[in-house]
Amino acid sequence: MENLELHVSHACNLACQQCTHFSNFNHKGMISPEDADKQMGLWSDRLLPRYFSLLGGEPTLNPQLCEITRLARKHFPHSRLQLVTNGFNLQRHPELPAVLEETGCNLEISVHHDSAEYQAKLDPVKQLVADWENAHALRVNWRTSSSRWKRAYKGHGATMMPYEDNQPEQSWKACGSKWCPQIHDGQLWKCPQMAYLSMQAQKHGLNEAWNPYLAYTPLEPTCTTEELREFVNRKSESCCGMCPANPELFELPSPLRG
Repeated sequence: MENLELHVSHACNLACQQCTHFSNFNHKGMISPEDADKQMGLWSDRLLPRYFSLLGGEPTLNPQLCEITRLARKHFPHSRLQLVTNGFNLQRHPELPAVLEETGCNLEISVHHDSAEYQAKLDPVKQLVADWENAHALRVNWRTSSSRWKRAYKGHGATMMPYEDNQPEQSWKACGSKWCPQIHDGQLWKCPQMAYLSMQAQKHGLNEAWNPYLAYTPLEPTCTTEELREFVNRKSESCCGMCPANPELFELPSPLRG
C-alpha cells in the first residue's frame, strides 16, 4: 500500500478550518508507546506501506514522541518513515533530531498559512531545524499547504453536514485523503474522516444525516488475507459520498489559536 498513518496525538495547537482529521475541534488524547506498539504490531506483519506516517493532531504534543518513532521503525523497517508536524513544538523534544537520524525518519513540516504573524512565529522553528540539520544527517521537507485548502464538509461543529453529492467515485478521485488509511483503535480505517468522525459525534452531536457514515465498519486485525487485500485495493465506496465530488478551494483563515 502507498501509505499508512497513526495519530500520535488527537490534540492540536492549531485550528485549521476544514481539517480532515477534525483536529481544529479541540479533541483530546494521545497514544502511549505501549498502545502504539500493540496497535502497529497487529498489522506490521501483514502490510508493507511505502510510507508510514506519524501525525495527528499535532504529534509533538505527545511527550513520548521519540519512543513512538523508534517503535514505528521497529514495526515498519522497510517503509519510508515520516513525522508530519507544524513544527511549533519541536523544541520540546531535544532528543528528536538524533532519533530521526537513527531511524531514518523524514521530518515533514506543514506550513499552514502565509500571513506575517504566522511566518514570524515560524522563524525560530526554521532556526531550530537549521541547527538540527547542521548537527545531524536529516531529511527535512517544508510543505506549504494554505493555497490548497479545500472544503470537506458543510457547516461547523454541531452544524456540520455531509455533502452527499451521491458521486462517490468522483469524490474519491478528488479526495486529498485517498492514500491516508489510519490505524485507529487497532483497526484499519479508510481515511481520517471515517476514523475520527465518531469523535465529532461524541463531542458535538451530529445531524442524523451522518448516521450512515458513523455506521462505517473498519477492518479488524482478525480479517482474512483476502479481506485485507480487498481493503487495500478498494478505491471508491459508498462512504466516499459524504465528501464533495468537486471540492471548493477557499482561503484559510489564520489557524493560530489565541
